[in-house]
Amino acid sequence: MSTDPQTAEAPLGITPSQTIGPFFAYALTPRAYGGSELATGTVAAEGVAGEHIRIAGTVYDGDGAPVGDAMLETWQADAQGRYNAAGNAGFTGFGRVETTAEGAFHIETIRPGPVAAPDGTIQAPHLSLSVFARGILTRLTTRIYFEGEAANAADPVLALVPAERRQTLIATRQPDGNFRFDIHLQGENETVFFAA
Repeated sequence: MSTDPQTAEAPLGITPSQTIGPFFAYALTPRAYGGSELATGTVAAEGVAGEHIRIAGTVYDGDGAPVGDAMLETWQADAQGRYNAAGNAGFTGFGRVETTAEGAFHIETIRPGPVAAPDGTIQAPHLSLSVFARGILTRLTTRIYFEGEAANAADPVLALVPAERRQTLIATRQPDGNFRFDIHLQGENETVFFAA
């Protein structure tokens, strides 16, 4: 064994994973680059049963600057709390959108119904959300709950979040009836993200 620090063998360790950027958006959100995509921000077409809503917001970085090339994916149940969209034509349950140069996004969907957790407890209506952006080693996962929803008080996942941070997971109702949900990747108002 060498005692020379220049030639001594270093112990093997874990190497960092690859970052997401800068080319992920070309393949996953090709519309932004002149192509067509497999999924869009329209999760529920006209005629799908349920309260049709628009969720709009902005993605901000740790300095409070908009993130102009992030990508968001959503999953949700339909208005009856079913994830399987079979028999519910026009409802995909899955959406994918990119942010604009100003960091803005919107999703056209229906307000989901409550769904059962694996242990049988009922979860409040919510969308599951993944955030992809440059410099992030893996997707960030969170949820979008709805302001004024009585079931929020008993939601088992929301209950895991400290009370003072829960507002980062709740979309606020706007005067036009739609919802606002901003995403802060870091900083004082950082959105709560969950381990995937």
